[in-house]
This record gives sequence, structure tokens and C-alpha cells, in this order.
Amino acid sequence: MSLSALNAISPIDGRYRSKTSELAPFFSEEALIKYRVLVEIEYFIALCELPLPQLKTIDTSLFEDLRSIYKTFSSEDALAIKDIEKVTNHDVKAVEYFIKEKFDALGLSQYKEFIHFGLTSQDINNTAIPLSIKEAINLVYTPEYQSVLDRLKAVAKEWSQVPMLARTHGQPASPTRLGKEIEVFVVRLEEQFNLLKNIPNAAKFGGATGNFNAHHVAYPNMDWKAFGTSFVQEKLGLHHSFPTTQIEHYDHMAALFDALKRINTIILDLDRDIWTYVSMDYFKQKIKAGEVGSSAMPHKVNPIDFENSEGNLGIANAIFEHLSAKLPVSRLQRDLTDSTVLRNVGVPFGHTIIGFKSTLKGLNKLLLNEAKFAEDLENNWAVVAEAIQTILRREGYPNPYEALKGLTRTNEKINQNSISNFIDTLEVSNEIKEELKQITPSNYTGI
Repeated sequence: MSLSALNAISPIDGRYRSKTSELAPFFSEEALIKYRVLVEIEYFIALCELPLPQLKTIDTSLFEDLRSIYKTFSSEDALAIKDIEKVTNHDVKAVEYFIKEKFDALGLSQYKEFIHFGLTSQDINNTAIPLSIKEAINLVYTPEYQSVLDRLKAVAKEWSQVPMLARTHGQPASPTRLGKEIEVFVVRLEEQFNLLKNIPNAAKFGGATGNFNAHHVAYPNMDWKAFGTSFVQEKLGLHHSFPTTQIEHYDHMAALFDALKRINTIILDLDRDIWTYVSMDYFKQKIKAGEVGSSAMPHKVNPIDFENSEGNLGIANAIFEHLSAKLPVSRLQRDLTDSTVLRNVGVPFGHTIIGFKSTLKGLNKLLLNEAKFAEDLENNWAVVAEAIQTILRREGYPNPYEALKGLTRTNEKINQNSISNFIDTLEVSNEIKEELKQITPSNYTGI
């Protein structure tokens, strides 16, 4: 059976493949192999540029030919490496042998023992994976996040003057404005994204147990720590973690996943609020010809985009949570659990992107039902009690809270007339009474 969207086990590569395919160049098996090749090639070039004595004679004009090995990396190349791995039973060693074959083809056989010189496989994995995550965030995640943020900013501005009955504990509360409530999510997202941007994409590079043992024994007069930092930070654009064990400690990566999880949580919170507003008839949804909302009830237009987003973001967060909790924990100088877990890094990113796209789709389908907003406000005149008692406090009126409590904390209907009649009974000036009567549920919305 050849792999297709219909027989894939994960919906990321199945039902939702069209929404997640842009992540494949960063998180697929082929992508991981390509990033490994990139690191190995750039490492060899960096050794030449030191230069190590045995590499002084290399023709530097061939560097671009070497870089073309990863720049033109193909699925056929990935398959060739997988064939080598069938013999080596080691994925990174298979990459090394593949590059050595390329060196032979380029007439560089005399230099090929400096491929993977002094390294352990984790020097490659712990640079390749952070690099792929960094580029996936920059090229895929951030544009999708920005699309959602931009749409939220647009509707926050569009709805900035729409008065809305607030609800605390599900009960009518002091009125607000719809745009302001959306702005809450905008600011929350922006603040968490700023924290995300400040988290280093950290990488380990230091030999078998992090001490540059093999490098130092071969070239004891070389400052290998400075070389490692320069290579990781200047060549690869990552942060060099030092000291480490055989593996990167993943503390920064855990922080990154926690930050991504917080952003997802904010959007999930938004999804639930919008879903609730739809259920309250505050929003209608655009209808697309031919679509069916229910197999049994033809009238239904369900808020499925927000539900889809909520479900996918929940799965993403569960996996981000596991990654951030598990990766920083390793027995002694390392065990293999980080390696197998890291192969799943693309999974929460996939569910996150599905969630973002679904939220955006849902937002673009919303139609404001202003009549319902106005109706709810008109039906809840009791919410102006806070305003009245606060002005009475200002004026030194005795026990204003208790006076309003007696009026409003009943099962009787409170409306504009009952509020007006109550105001007329107050022993305050006509000027204050007029001020109080100007307050309505629609204009008592604060700043």
C-alpha cells in the first residue's frame, strides 16, 4: 500500500494534509536528513576555514559545490541515505557515508575523513533539529499566527463601538464593548509572542560528552570552545549551549514549547468565547452553497471551525506539554529517549497550524447581529445599578449599595421605567437625578 491522504495513520498527513504540507520541509524524515547534511557540510567548511593543517590545500572554490549537496537535496538523495542506513543501522553515520560518496565524486577523497571529524551524532541532531524548528517558526508558524492576529486587530477596530452586555460567572454584568473584548486577546497574543521571540534556539556542539575530547586530543593548541561557539552562532544562527553532556539540555527548547502552548491556550480561549457568542446569536455565520450543517437538522449552521481549532490546539498543547516536561530529563550523560521523542516535534506544530487556520476561517465567516446585542442590553437594565450607586457614593448618599441591592436583587423585571422611578425617589438634586437618568446599558461601557 502506497502512502496517501486516505491511508495515513495521522490526520496531519491524512485529512488535514493540505493544511500542514508546508511543514514537511522542516519536520519530515526527509527534512531531518537534509538538515543533518547541511550541518555536516557547513562543519567541514568551517574546519577548512580555520584552517586545520591538513585542509589548507583544499580548493575553496569547491565550497559552493559542497553546499549544493544540501541546497539541491532531493527525495532520491534521502532514499539513498536510507538505503545506507539499512546497512549501518545508524541514521547519522549513513549521512556521513553519503557525503563521503559525494566527496569522491568531487575529487575530494583525500579530505573525506574530516567529515564528521571529532563529532558524535548528537552534535548533528542537536543542531539540525533546533535549526529546523527555528526556520519552521520563521517561515510557516509566524505567518499563520500573524494572519490570525491581523484579523483579530481588524475586527477589534471594526467592532470597537459595539456595546455588549458582559457576563461574569455567566450572569449579566457591567456592559463592555465587543471590540475591546477582542482587543484583550490581541494584547495577550502579542505579549506572549514577544516572549517567544526572545527564547534562544539553542544547540549543543562539543563532541561525545560535550568536552571536545577528540578535537582537543588531535589539535591541543586549538581553541575548540571558541570554534564551536562561532560555528553554532555565526554559521548556523543558533545559540551555543555550553557546557553540556552528550546532548543539549533542552531547557530553552522546553521554554519554546511552553511559549507556543500559551499562545495556543489564548486562541483556544478565544475559540470558546466566539463559540459561546454564536450560541447566544450575537453572530450569524456566512453560508456556503452546498454545505450541510447537520445530517438530520437542515437549519443548522454549526460553529465547527472554532470547535476544530479548539480540538487541534488541545492536542498540540498535550504534546508540547510532554515535550517540555520530558526533554530536559536524561539519565547521566544521556539516554536515547530524547531522540525518539524529538521525532514528534512536527506533530504539535501540525495541529497548531490546523488550529490557526480553522480559527481564521471561522473569524472570516462571522456576521455581526447587532440587534441581538441591543436586545440583551435592553433586557438587563439592572446592570446600571453599579453606576447609580457609585455616583451616589460620590455624593455622600447614605448606604447607596444597600439601596440598589434592594431594588435589583429580586426576581422582578428591572427595566428603564423601574430604574427611572427609583431615581425619582432619591433625596438628591434634580441635576444629579438627570445625570443618573442619562445612564443606559448601551452607554455604560467605560473607557
